Amino acid sequence: MRARLYMVGVGGQGTLTAARVLGEAALAADLNVIISEVHGMAQRGGVVETAILIGQVHSPLIGDGEADVLMGFEPLETLRALSKASRHTWVITNTKPIIPSTVKLGQGQYPDLREILSRIRSSAGSVIALNAEDLAQQAGALIAANMVMLGALVATEQLPFPGEHVRDAITRLSPRYAAINLKAFELGKAYVIQHQEEPDDGWDRIRAGRASQAA
Repeated sequence: MRARLYMVGVGGQGTLTAARVLGEAALAADLNVIISEVHGMAQRGGVVETAILIGQVHSPLIGDGEADVLMGFEPLETLRALSKASRHTWVITNTKPIIPSTVKLGQGQYPDLREILSRIRSSAGSVIALNAEDLAQQAGALIAANMVMLGALVATEQLPFPGEHVRDAITRLSPRYAAINLKAFELGKAYVIQHQEEPDDGWDRIRAGRASQAA
């Protein structure tokens, strides 16, 4: 039982908090977990990268093409990390761009979002694209977008432990904001389930797996 997750985002999006939630959930399930972080100038909107390895793993690193799940909290950062994915990888990406200061100053151009998603879909096995900020606002706080992403992850059933462990970890780590965070989590999970008929989402494999388990 093993899962290799690679998270990327921009400083301030809660990428490291999401990784910590998964780490706590894995420990609650009595599974080994290794979390490694690479971030630069996070408070100024720098890139944040986190590898989460769960189960029978020995290295803190995820090589090119080795990620089981690639979670991108910002679409361009998802594209930049695409080397970690393969045709067997699930990609969960937020579609809300964070425009770099260089672009705002007219020193660059942000790629077309449709082109970004097209390139992601052409390289990954299964792709889920959602506007995590919109769903977080529905939950009551924009900052809860990372919880939306965790809900989407749980809905794919790619974690080696039940989603309840994630819910419990969310409550334990931030009891003061548990109600909003859990609502955001459920909205992310519900979004994926409601869009399971869309192409390229990989839900055919989930349904096939459920059918074989029922048999």
